[in-house]
Amino acid sequence: MTETFTSLGANLAPRGQTPAAILAAALDQLDAVPGIVVRRRSRWFSTPAFPPGSGPDFVNGAAVLETALEPEALLAALHAVETQLGRVRPARWAPRLCDLDLIAVEDRVLPDAETLRRWMALDRGEAQRIAPPRLILPHPRMQERGFVLVPLADVAPGWRHPLTGLTVREMLAALPGAELAGIWALPS
Repeated sequence: MTETFTSLGANLAPRGQTPAAILAAALDQLDAVPGIVVRRRSRWFSTPAFPPGSGPDFVNGAAVLETALEPEALLAALHAVETQLGRVRPARWAPRLCDLDLIAVEDRVLPDAETLRRWMALDRGEAQRIAPPRLILPHPRMQERGFVLVPLADVAPGWRHPLTGLTVREMLAALPGAELAGIWALPS
């Protein structure tokens, strides 16, 4: 079994539900997929929508999964759960019912270190305009995003990025205060 890290987010919910309930249902569905076991999950956090002004605040979390699936198959399983919960993809970074992102698979780099470095080096504007044509791991923008690192620090503070050598805790400490503004843990 391989240890993987997943980021969860939602800022929409059907009537009578909450984004946190949708994300908890996503974890239950993932745990029922053959070859996937949810080992740990973070607290839920309220986070401002990204990019700013793009919709209501999000609920974000992170989970440690163990899986026998290859990364591409795991990503397909994440997307299948999103679809089962009603996610549609009208536009990049639109408000969403359920967003499950594969952040890292142990210390694997996919497809290769050079490609990952190129995607990590994109400025924010370019990164908003274009999406990678294939799976890139670790997620090339994770080190810039409080909404990923804050929950990930709950479940994997010592995980070390295979290219930068920084732990989740160190990446979180390096974020500018503006990236952490408005992020707070929701009551249990």
